[in-house]
Amino acid sequence: MAKTANINVRVDPEIKSSAEKLFSSFGITITDAINIFLNKSIMEGGLPFEMKQPRYNLETEAALREARAIMEGKMHAKSYPNARALFEELDGE
Repeated sequence: MAKTANINVRVDPEIKSSAEKLFSSFGITITDAINIFLNKSIMEGGLPFEMKQPRYNLETEAALREARAIMEGKMHAKSYPNARALFEELDGE
C-alpha cells in the first residue's frame, strides 16, 4: 500500500457540510476531491479546473425538492383520472 501524508485544514462547518453534499453527488469524498485537485494542479502547473453543478432559481430548486420528497415517499403526488381533469384545474387557477 502506498504511503500517505496527512493535511489538516480548518474550514467553517457549514462549508464542510456543503462540500460533503456536493462531492457525494459526484460519488467522491472530500479526500478524493482534494487528491483530484492536487494531482490535476500538478499536471496543469496551476489551478486546473472548475467542477460545479448547475445553479437553479428558487422556484426550480423548490420543484426539485418536492420531486425528491415524492420519490422518497415523504410527500403524496397529486394525480388526475385524465388529462382533461388536470387542465380543468389549471384553467381554474
